[in-house]
Amino acid sequence: MSKRKILITLAMVCALSTAAAAEGPKAGGVVNAVIQPEPPSLMVGLVQNGPTQMVAGNIYEGLLRYSPKLDPLPGLAESWTVSEDGKIYTFKLVKGATWHDGKPFTSTDVLFSIEFLKQTHARARGNLVQLDKVEAPDESTVVFTLKQPFGPFIGIFEVGSLPMIPKHLYEGTDFKTNPANNTPVGTGPFMFKEWQKGSFIRLVKNPNYHVKGKPNIDEIYWHVIPDAAARSVAYETGKVDVLPGGSVENFDVPRLSKLKNTCVTGAGWEFFSPHSWLWLNNRAGPTANKKFRQALMFAIDRNMAKDVVWNGLGKVATGPSGSAIKYYTSAVPKYDYDPAKAKALLKEAGYKGEKVRMLPLPYGETWQRWAEMVRQNLQDVGINVEMIATDVPGWNQKVSEWDYDIAFTYLYQYGDPALGVGRNYVSSQIAKGSPFNNVEGYSNPEIDKLFADGAVAFPDAAREEIYTKAQKILVEDVPVAWMLELQFPTITRCSVKNLVTTGIGVNDGFRDAWIEK
Repeated sequence: MSKRKILITLAMVCALSTAAAAEGPKAGGVVNAVIQPEPPSLMVGLVQNGPTQMVAGNIYEGLLRYSPKLDPLPGLAESWTVSEDGKIYTFKLVKGATWHDGKPFTSTDVLFSIEFLKQTHARARGNLVQLDKVEAPDESTVVFTLKQPFGPFIGIFEVGSLPMIPKHLYEGTDFKTNPANNTPVGTGPFMFKEWQKGSFIRLVKNPNYHVKGKPNIDEIYWHVIPDAAARSVAYETGKVDVLPGGSVENFDVPRLSKLKNTCVTGAGWEFFSPHSWLWLNNRAGPTANKKFRQALMFAIDRNMAKDVVWNGLGKVATGPSGSAIKYYTSAVPKYDYDPAKAKALLKEAGYKGEKVRMLPLPYGETWQRWAEMVRQNLQDVGINVEMIATDVPGWNQKVSEWDYDIAFTYLYQYGDPALGVGRNYVSSQIAKGSPFNNVEGYSNPEIDKLFADGAVAFPDAAREEIYTKAQKILVEDVPVAWMLELQFPTITRCSVKNLVTTGIGVNDGFRDAWIEK
């Protein structure tokens, strides 16, 4: 290379480096975001609904965070090791972390949090079922010892699943009535400042945050705007900068995404991996017949639903596990849109035109449109569909009491089949009263054994073999009709940088976000 070319190349590198430096994180600024619906509480150790996790995930922290590929990242733990037998997990805590009231965060807070959450957090209680003991040999070390290997254990430490709770504020109190519930105190990048019910929640920068140089943003205002159309208008007029996933109706997304300085992403849901399907009542009626259930899968145009209802965001589901979930396999029977095959299977099933009741999910117009599309698909192959309209309490009651034939739903999968998949297919989870367990009534002793074995198999290769087999069996049996891996679009001003970087997106994203000025 000539001297002139070298000089030109060096000049280009310097120019790019200068531009990159100019584009680096800037300190300061206020972000206005929508929260919908308004959280009932911000004490995430007591309340775990979506809006609570979204706001409180920036106030509280877990021991770990998770990448979009669900690999563990440092949180309140800076490092961790796992014993060769898979039973002992040792965490080294970050140095210098403090609660928002200035008290130091130590290993005794971790021990207290475990006992607190066993009483108040159903998912945490289930995740800790294999825990034998937890010990704190010193202020910055915590050791978890399991009764037997539990593969998903390293995945239970995110802020919504296992938040750290301040021992000095809660020990010896009635957790549910503790005044600290109204003024939450965490270790996170933002501190609670103000809540005007029905209007906004205000968080401010934690000046003593344990990650040097973060957060960059000074304040976050979470605006409560009950009407979906008004939320769209608030973005259009500049009142808000961030519309988290699910804030607006899907049919508004294409219009909003075309606005100036607007960015849209479906990322940030990998840990939850929202998976949609149709509950199919396996107990009675046409849906009790496997061939009828297979016919449904061939009858429904899921690609059309993805493209038209969900604006291309999401993926067609191939089975019980989302593609972001550990041990997912696509090597399962395929159900492409094929009305002729659906009709042939209906004939084999002996279907005579009996009425089939279908419950849409009453979560707004997007879901209603989807239900109407599916009804048309089913009617096109000769299925007699009766649409049953309900509100949210009515839907919960009918599904919980098994009073349906087909019902729309979607559930989170929490990164591992032992945490969020098996619960929908094992027979031990057949119980009236919950719309989130084995609602369809599917029972297969082989599947029960595979999920029981998969949860405790060690190492990962053994788990993968088990879950691959389980997926193949389930896709053949079609206990439910899998629809889409949902991606709820997050809409932001493009000037809000670096907001969605982890597997839970906005829920812990403001720590690393910054505003381009």
